[in-house]
Amino acid sequence: MEIKIAFFRGRGGFVNKIVRWWTKSEYSHAELIMPDGITWIGISPFKTSRLQAIYKLDYDPKEWDFVSIEISAEQLSIVNEFFEFTKGRHYDWVGMILSQLLPYNIKRKNKWYCSEWIAYALRISCIIDWRTIKIYDRCDLSPAMLYNLLSEIDIANEIRSR
Repeated sequence: MEIKIAFFRGRGGFVNKIVRWWTKSEYSHAELIMPDGITWIGISPFKTSRLQAIYKLDYDPKEWDFVSIEISAEQLSIVNEFFEFTKGRHYDWVGMILSQLLPYNIKRKNKWYCSEWIAYALRISCIIDWRTIKIYDRCDLSPAMLYNLLSEIDIANEIRSR
């Protein structure tokens, strides 16, 4: 089965522009698409500011880039369990901003930003090996950084080697 990471590059609003400018990237947001193709898990500062799963049936694919990853049923189960554990948690404005300003990863307990939550979900479920993604050694887990990490990793080989 397959999950996708969706990276938003559409126009968006003022905050999207600020994120793009600050991270020097075309991406301002990321979401995890479950195997059914319509359940998108994400946390957006633009809407509820809470981690949630929504059914997204209507979106413009020209505004998104997608990275597809083959996963096992066990890995999917772990992603779902991690989501249930973190569902409803708030957006980590302080952690996101300070991690961009300081050379440290600032993580507020029980708070997340979009690409940070996805990186943790991928690591916790062993979709991406912790030695590869090295969350502990990164101060920047912006959507652009996550996209670059996933683009650099040969995910197919990493999964086959397990």
